[in-house]
Amino acid sequence: MDRFRQMTLFKTIVESGSITKAAERLDLSKSVLSQHLKQLESELKTILLKRTTRKQSLTPAGESFYQHCCQMDTIANLAWEEVHKQQTEPSGKITITAPHALMDSIVIPALSNAFSDYPAVSLNLIGSDEQLDLMTHNIDLAIRVGQSRDSSYRQKKIGEIRDVLCKGLVKNVSLKNAPYVANHWQGKNISHVLTSDSDGEKIKLAFIASHHTNNLHQTASLIASGMGVGLVPDVIMKSRTDLISVMEGYTLRSSPVFALHPFQTSVPLSVSMAIDAVTAQLVQTS
Repeated sequence: MDRFRQMTLFKTIVESGSITKAAERLDLSKSVLSQHLKQLESELKTILLKRTTRKQSLTPAGESFYQHCCQMDTIANLAWEEVHKQQTEPSGKITITAPHALMDSIVIPALSNAFSDYPAVSLNLIGSDEQLDLMTHNIDLAIRVGQSRDSSYRQKKIGEIRDVLCKGLVKNVSLKNAPYVANHWQGKNISHVLTSDSDGEKIKLAFIASHHTNNLHQTASLIASGMGVGLVPDVIMKSRTDLISVMEGYTLRSSPVFALHPFQTSVPLSVSMAIDAVTAQLVQTS
């Protein structure tokens, strides 16, 4: 028998006042419970309980052991209560990763709204355009553009974003020979297909990258300063007044946004709240 079970039975015997009453509380036979007590005393090589036909009393060793049993029971109850509490009120550390474009414009505002009234929640945010492995980096939730190929994690689509081909306000740009500000994931030769919002007409534009950055905010700033045209997600562009679309009325294809987490069964409340908050923020920003 495991020690936790032995200590629970012994605590019940002491608090019931007799093996007979303890057996009734535990729905066990008196003989079975007596045997458990004998086995416990045999393993400890000491007498814990002095018994007569009328009463029982603890030995000094039994008193000490009983106090430890009470402490164990308190710790066990606290563990259960803590977990149940986390399912009704979020608490603890939650690690979330997202691309820089989404972290600043979507994730941080969403989490601020969701958890501002819950001081027991500790946010650990990782802005990264790399697809970090959740288990390796102890990540509870990843917000990503595009679906993950890793089937070991749970994921669901929570919204969409759309890149916008932008230019700055400082000067007119001719698309025929415009310099192009590329993001780090784009190559040298770049092409985009834009679709008319009114009649579905498609226009293909080709560029050769003149500049590269590894951060979308750098891309947006270079474009705004007149260094060329380039892609900026709509969630970033809407927060800036120094960028405009190169071709009004024409749009690029949207990209799905997914929430990814490693929890296969019960999802922690803080994680589900974060997913709901980011989903709502994407809808609000679209």
